[in-house]
Order: sequence, then structure tokens, then C-alpha cells
Amino acid sequence: MNRRIFTASLSALLLTGVSAFAQSSASTWTIDPNHSQVNFAIKHIQVSTVRGSISGVTGNVIWDDKDPTKSSVEATINTTTVTTNNEKRDGHLKSPDFFNVEKFPTMTFKSTAVTGVSGKLQVVGDLTLGGVTKSVTLDVDGPTPPQKSMGGKLASGFSATGKLKRSDFNFGQKFTEPSLGDEVQFTLDIEALK
Repeated sequence: MNRRIFTASLSALLLTGVSAFAQSSASTWTIDPNHSQVNFAIKHIQVSTVRGSISGVTGNVIWDDKDPTKSSVEATINTTTVTTNNEKRDGHLKSPDFFNVEKFPTMTFKSTAVTGVSGKLQVVGDLTLGGVTKSVTLDVDGPTPPQKSMGGKLASGFSATGKLKRSDFNFGQKFTEPSLGDEVQFTLDIEALK
């Protein structure tokens, strides 16, 4: 008798799990590092804007197309790839004065909240840069309608913009305004594969 009850209970649990899985509208997308990067811009002595990029973005996007607020993203960004198309400046950016890539070869982002609707989202999350973690807000366009990639997988894209203050992360503390702006504007372009 107990065995029958146990078997019936187990079957009910399994069926409930299968039913819940079938109803789930969430899917996992893997960030493609070959087609994803961060672009940034910062003021130099208040007269010009220095632009650069960081490639080697990896991570996952959990996308819920029925309820985007249940979506999430985790990304790791390879700081050793930072470039401004100036070898001397790039070397300085990789030094302990800025990214300190020997000690901190990556920075990470982990979302804590998603609001808005598909196409116009706002993602809040924890950015860890140089061992300091602060909350940042991203305005996100996307996801784009999925397309078949050259490898046959479905691909979709997101573009996120935001800004941060260097001083919040103790980043480049030796270089204060007006020699180097405190605000950094950035865009994160992601292609993700299902």
C-alpha cells in the first residue's frame, strides 16, 4: 500500500515537473565572444573624447519571451583585450594605474532586475571592476528576431548602453578631472546563440 502511494506521488511530481517545463517560456542563450564587445568613451582634458573597446565577452542570457522581467544575464569581459588603437596608451590602461590586468584579467556583470518590454528594456545589475562591485543600469534594445547563424544555430542580439563613474570603482585614481573625465559612457553589443 505504501509503495503504491509513493509511486503515485512520484508520478504526480514528475508529471507536474514536465508540465511546468512545457509551460516555461524561458530559453538559454550563450553569448558569442566572436561577435560581442564593449565600446567605451571618456573625455580627455575636456577637449576630446577617447574611444576604445574590449572584446572577449562570454556568458549567458536567460530570456523569457512571455515575461521579460523574469529574464537575466551574466557576462564576463576580458579586460586584457582593451584597445584604443594606441599601443602606448593601451599598455598604460592594462597597468595597475587602470585595469591592472595581471590581477584582474576580467570584469563581470550579473543582472539583479529587468524591467520594460521586449525591444525596450532596462537591466540593473552588479558590475565588478578591479575588485569593486557597484550597481549599474543599462538601457537595452532587443532582443532582435532570431536568425539562423552560419553554424546553423539560432542567433539573436542585444545592444545595451549605460554610464558609470570611475570614482565609484576607484578606477584610475591618479588621473582626476580635468585631465581625465570621471564619467565613462559605454555600449555593450551582444550576439547570443541558442
